[in-house]
Amino acid sequence: MSRQATRVETLFLHERQGDYLVVAQRDGERLFRATLDLKETAAGPRPARFRIKGDHDEEPRAPEEFVEIARRAERIRISQQTSARGRAELEEMLGGYQLDAKAVRTCRLCSNQWRYSPITTDTAVKSGSEYICRECAVRELERELSFSGGFSGAAEARLEELLFEVGDLDRIVDLLQGELDPDLTKFDEISATTEDIEDVPVTDLDLHPDLQSILEGRFDTLLPVQSLAVKNGLLDGEDQLVVSATATGKTLVGELAGVDRHLKGKGKMLFLVPLVALANQKEEDFEADYGHLADVTIRVGASRIREDGIAFEPDADIIVGTYEGIDHALRTGRDLGNIGTVVIDEVHMLQDPERGHRLDGLISRLKHYTETRARGAGDTQWIYLSATVGNVGKLGEVLEATPIEFEERPVPIERHVTFADNQEKPRIENKLVRREFDHTSSMGYHGQTIIFTNSRRRCHEISRRLDYASAPYHAGLDYGKRKQVEREFADQDLAAVVTTAALAAGVDFPASQVIFDSLAMGIEWLSVQEFEQMLGRAGRPDYHDRGRVYLLVEPDAVYHGSMERTEDEVAFTLLKGEMEDVVAHYDADAAIAETLANVTVGGSAAKRLNDRMLGEIPTKQALSKLIEYGFIDGLEPTPLGRAVTTHFLQPDAAFTILDHVRTGTDPYDIVADLELLDEEN
Repeated sequence: MSRQATRVETLFLHERQGDYLVVAQRDGERLFRATLDLKETAAGPRPARFRIKGDHDEEPRAPEEFVEIARRAERIRISQQTSARGRAELEEMLGGYQLDAKAVRTCRLCSNQWRYSPITTDTAVKSGSEYICRECAVRELERELSFSGGFSGAAEARLEELLFEVGDLDRIVDLLQGELDPDLTKFDEISATTEDIEDVPVTDLDLHPDLQSILEGRFDTLLPVQSLAVKNGLLDGEDQLVVSATATGKTLVGELAGVDRHLKGKGKMLFLVPLVALANQKEEDFEADYGHLADVTIRVGASRIREDGIAFEPDADIIVGTYEGIDHALRTGRDLGNIGTVVIDEVHMLQDPERGHRLDGLISRLKHYTETRARGAGDTQWIYLSATVGNVGKLGEVLEATPIEFEERPVPIERHVTFADNQEKPRIENKLVRREFDHTSSMGYHGQTIIFTNSRRRCHEISRRLDYASAPYHAGLDYGKRKQVEREFADQDLAAVVTTAALAAGVDFPASQVIFDSLAMGIEWLSVQEFEQMLGRAGRPDYHDRGRVYLLVEPDAVYHGSMERTEDEVAFTLLKGEMEDVVAHYDADAAIAETLANVTVGGSAAKRLNDRMLGEIPTKQALSKLIEYGFIDGLEPTPLGRAVTTHFLQPDAAFTILDHVRTGTDPYDIVADLELLDEEN
C-alpha cells in the first residue's frame, strides 16, 4: 500500500483472537489487509500496532497511519461476529477520533480469509448455527461433493440452485446422504392438464349392437382422446396415429375400431405389442371383454403354443401378438386370413436401435400382406398408438395416418431426485415404499410402487430388502408367477413390484409411485421416450390424486465400460429432455436383414416394400450383398436365406453358426461365440 493518500470506500474490522483484522476496499476490490492491536490509555483505547499483511510477511506501520486511513474511509463497518466487548472497544477507539462505525452481518469464513462480504436475508446461507455468504456456501458444498464422489456439472448446478433456493447448507448435505426431504428432492411438478374436448356420448355411436350394449353398460361418454378419434373418422375406417399420455384411454380407440369392424364382417383384428408380458395381458383382457363375441388367440415369438399350453389359432377373430411373433408368421408364409384392423401399440418403438428396423419392416410386410393376400371385403384400417412421440405430424404423414394428439395428463406428477450409491438405494426405496403404501388416496386406494432397475438379479435383491409385501417381476419368471404378481398387485396385496423393462411398455399396474433404481436398461442409458413411458406409470385417475416419481442417482456411476456419460449426467438430461423424433435407425446389416425379409414375403415386390419403410434402404446394394452371401437366388430366398430370415439372424451371426456347424463345433461353444459376437457388436 502506498503511503500517499488513497481513497478508501469501505474499512472493515473483524475480531480475531487477540487482535483485529482490517480490510480496506474500493470499488469491490481489496486495497490491502492488515492486523490491528489496541492498547488502553487514559483517553481510552488507541491503536498500538498496525501491520500490513503481504503475501509472505507483515510490514509494520505507524499506528497513526491506521487513524489516517480510517478518516479517509467513506464508511467503516464492524462484523456482527465480533464480540460485544470487541465491538464496544472498537467503537470507543473510533469515537475518540470522531469517527462512526456500523455493525454489519458478514460471512465469518470470508472475514477469516481477509475478505469483506456483507450478507443480507436474501443472500445468507445457513450453515450450522451461523450464516455464510453464497460463495463460501458453494465452496463448502463442493468440498462435500468431493467426499461423496464425482458429480457432473448438471448435478452440481442443480444442487447449487437448491442451495440458493432453501438457503440451508446442512439440508443440501443431508440430501447427498439420501435424505428424503420432499422440499429438496422435488425437481418439478407436471401439472394435470385438461383440454376442452366435447365428450361423445356412447349412445351417439354407430356400433354393432352387441358392442354398443357392452359400452353403454360401462360408461356414458367416451374419454376425450377417444372422442377426438371418433370425431376424426375412427368408425369410418380412417387410419389414425393416436398419441396421448398413459392412462388416457388409447387402447379403447383400437378396440372400438377392431371389434366393431369384425362384428360387421369387415375382417379380424390384429393387436400388436412389443413384449410377451403385455401380449399376455391384452389377450386376457380381450378374452374377458369380448370372448363371448369373438374368438381370441395370441402369437408370440416363433412358438405356436402359449406358455399356459393354449395353441395359437390363426383363424381366430382377434389375434394379439408381439411384433416378432406376427413377423415370424409372415416370414414363414402363415395364412392369417382377412385382417380388417391392425392396431400397433407403442409405435414409438420404431426408433429403438435394436428392434426399430424390424417393426418398420413388419409394418411394410403386413401392409403388403393385407393388400395382396387377405380375402374378404373392405380395406384394412391401421391404428397406431403411443404415449411418446415428438414428431407426431411427420410420423403421421409417413404412416399415412391422421394424427390424433391429446396432451392431457389426468393427474399431476411430482418428479424428485436424490443421490445415493448402489448399496444405499434399497434403504431409500424401502422408506419410499412404506411412506407411499401408508398413504390412502381420496378414492380409498393405498399408494403402490413400481421400482425399475436394470437386471433380474437386482429385482430380487431389492424385493428381499423391502419391509412391506413386494415381488420381483421380469421375463425370467414363468407365466403363472407373473400372473400371480399382477393379481396380487391389482388386489393391493403388494406394496411394490420390482421390475426390469417388462412393465415400461404398458402392463397395467395401477401404481401411484415410480422409483428409478437405475437409469439404465441393461447396459444402455434410457432414452427420453423410454423415461417418459416409464414415469407415465405413476398416477391413475381412477385410483390416485397424484403420481410421484423418484430418481435415485449415483454420482459418477456407469453400468458398463461402454457408457460415456454418468448416471447423474443422464438424470438431468432426461428430466430436461424434449421428446425425440421417432425415426428408424439402420446400419448395413439391418438394411440387409429387412431386405431379405421383404424378398421372402414380397418376392418381386421387395423394392416397393423397402421404399414404403420409414427408414431409407439402398435396395440395390442390399440385394447385391444378399446374392453375394447366397441368401437369395434372383428374388427368391435360398434355403439358407430362408433359415436366416426365419430366425431373425444378422449376416455375421448366420455365418458364425454356419462355419461352426460345418466343422462340428459343440452347440454350447456356438452359443458362446454368438454371445461374444453380440457383445462385440
